[in-house]
Amino acid sequence: MSRVIPPHTVPPSLGDLETIAQTAFAEIPDELRQYCADVVIRVEDFPDEETEQEMDLETPFDLLGLYRGVALPHVSFGDSAPRLDVDMIFLYRRPILDYWCETGEDLTSLVKHVLIHEIGHHFGFSDDDMERIEDEA
Repeated sequence: MSRVIPPHTVPPSLGDLETIAQTAFAEIPDELRQYCADVVIRVEDFPDEETEQEMDLETPFDLLGLYRGVALPHVSFGDSAPRLDVDMIFLYRRPILDYWCETGEDLTSLVKHVLIHEIGHHFGFSDDDMERIEDEA
């Protein structure tokens, strides 16, 4: 006889976190979201080894999300050649869940915070810029 585990004891899956991210993205103000229409949101368990090395991480749990692409301030609108790369926001499930468990923060709020932070990188804001903006808010 198999035992049924109550839903609150099962960590959210990649698909669950993707659903949370899509819901959080839909709640971002239109003025911000309209400039992110082409940004792909991708949920993975951890950053890959190349990203770990590039970001000089001590552990893969050190990174909750990552923006990959060309920030809007660096996009050349006069360039006639189409861009072949895709702007992506990676959300890393296991580090997010670890942080969630440590802080007790609402998971949806946490995912929304990470998503907005990474969207800030899409706009070319530095971590210091975003920290200052969040402190002022």
